[in-house]
Amino acid sequence: MVLHCCFTGTTFHSLKLAAIPYLSKTLTYYSRPLLPLVVRSLSASAAAATDDNKVVKPQWKAAIDFKWIRDHKESVAVNIKNRNSTANLELVLELYEKLLNVQKEVEKLRAERNAVANMMKGKLEPSERQKLIEEGKNLKEELVTLEEDLLKLTDELQQEAQSIPNMTHPDVPLGGEDSSTVRKMVGKHAEFSFAVKDHVQLGKELDLFDFDAAAEVSGSKFYYLKNEAVLLEMGLVNWAVSEAMKRGFTPLTTPEIVRSSVVEKCGFQPRGTNTQVYSIENSDQCLIGTAEIPVGGIHMDSILSESSLPLKYVAFSHCFRTEAGAAGAATRGLYRVHQFSKVEMFILCRPDESDSYHEELIEIEEELFSSLGFHFKTLDMATEDLGAPAYRKFDVEAWMPGLGRYGEISSASNCTDYQSRRLGIRYRPESSSSSSSSPKKGKNAAPTQFVHTLNATACAVPRMIVCLLENFQQEDGSVIIPEPLRPFMGGLQIIKPKHLQN
Repeated sequence: MVLHCCFTGTTFHSLKLAAIPYLSKTLTYYSRPLLPLVVRSLSASAAAATDDNKVVKPQWKAAIDFKWIRDHKESVAVNIKNRNSTANLELVLELYEKLLNVQKEVEKLRAERNAVANMMKGKLEPSERQKLIEEGKNLKEELVTLEEDLLKLTDELQQEAQSIPNMTHPDVPLGGEDSSTVRKMVGKHAEFSFAVKDHVQLGKELDLFDFDAAAEVSGSKFYYLKNEAVLLEMGLVNWAVSEAMKRGFTPLTTPEIVRSSVVEKCGFQPRGTNTQVYSIENSDQCLIGTAEIPVGGIHMDSILSESSLPLKYVAFSHCFRTEAGAAGAATRGLYRVHQFSKVEMFILCRPDESDSYHEELIEIEEELFSSLGFHFKTLDMATEDLGAPAYRKFDVEAWMPGLGRYGEISSASNCTDYQSRRLGIRYRPESSSSSSSSPKKGKNAAPTQFVHTLNATACAVPRMIVCLLENFQQEDGSVIIPEPLRPFMGGLQIIKPKHLQN
C-alpha cells in the first residue's frame, strides 16, 4: 500500500546540560558545574523570546502538502482527534487560504509591474513617462508590503502545520495505551520456588551496579555498571549488532550531539514543558535520545537512486533523556534512566514497501528476544500512544518478575514520509521501460518521491539487563547467562555471588 502523507509532521539535569523541540526549568544537582558543557531546560515561550506580535521564523521548512490537507480536511481532523493531538487544523487551513490569496495578489502586482516596465521601453511623452514612473513606484511599494506579508504567512503556516501528526494506519486501535491490542504472546512466566528478587537487589548482591556513587557524581537516574554487568552490556551490544548484520543491516556508530533542527525534523520536540531532549546551552545542538535521529540525518537533503533502496542501518549509540514527568516504582533502578546504550535499526525504503519492512522489523525483534528465552508480548499501540511521526507502532513488553509486571523493552515504528518530508530525503524512481538503456535526465527524468523511514530497537541495554537478571536468577543468588550471549562475554555462563566464586 502506498501512503500519501501530507505532513512534516531527548537536561543533563544540570552540570547544567538543558532540555530542548522538550523542560520548563533548569534542574540543578550541584552547587557548581562539573563540566564545561552546560545544558538547561527551556520552555517553548522562553525559547521563542518574542513579543505577541512577532512571528518566530522556523529554521527550516517541511515539504508539507497543504493542498492534500485541505482536500482531506475531514480525515485529517478525525486523525488529530483520535491521536489526542493539540494541532490546530482550522488555523492551518485559514492561514493556507490567506497565503493563497496573497500569492495571487503578489503575482497580479508582479504582472502589472512588468507591464509598466515594458511600456517604459517605448517612446513616450514626458508626462506619460512620469505617470508610469509613479505607477511603477506605487506598485513596487505595494509589492514589498505584500511580499513581507507572504513571508510572514509562510512562516506562520509552517509553524502551525508542523504540529499536525502523521496519518494513522487503519488497523491501529483507537484510544489510549490501555486500548492497545496484543498481536503476539511468546513464552510463559518463569516459575520460581523461592522469593523473587528485583534487579536492584540482585545487582547489589552480585556487585554489578552503584547507584549511590552515580547520584553523587551525576544526579538521580544515573548509574555505574561494574564487573560482569560491564561484560553484559558489551555482550548485548555486540550480539545485537551481529544479529542485525546477519539480516543485511549496515553497522554504524553515530554522533551523539546533533543540531536541534535535525531533532525537530525527526519529529521530536527539543524545547517544551515536558521535553525528553537535553539541549546544550548557547548552541543549536542537543544530545540524542535515540540513534534514530543521527541515522535519519545521514541522507538529509539528498536524492537517492531507487536501486540503492532499501537502505538498512543498525546503529550503536549512547542515548540521553530527561525523563521529565517520570515518577514511581517504574523508575526504580535501571528501568528509567537518563543515559543508556542502545542498538537501533533504521530503514529507508520505497513507499509501497514500508508496511512489509515494518513487519520484518518486529519479526527481527521477536526472534532476538525469543532466542534469549524472554516471555513477552507484542502490542499494536493505540492512536493516543503514537508519537507524531508514527503511522503505526508495535511495542514489545517483556515479563519482569522483580517488578511483577510487563515492561517495554522495544518498539518498531513505520513513520512513512513524515520524517523524510522534513529531512528532505527523496528518491528518483527508475524507468520501467526496458527499451531505455540509461536513466532519463533533466526534464524527462521521473519526478522524485519521498522515501519512507522506519525504526526499531534491537537492544536497549538497561532494560535488557533488568529482564536477564530477574528472569534467570537462581535460588543461590546467581544468574544464568543465556547461551546466545555467552560467545560475546568470553564464554561466561553464570554470574555468581562473590562467596560462591572459586
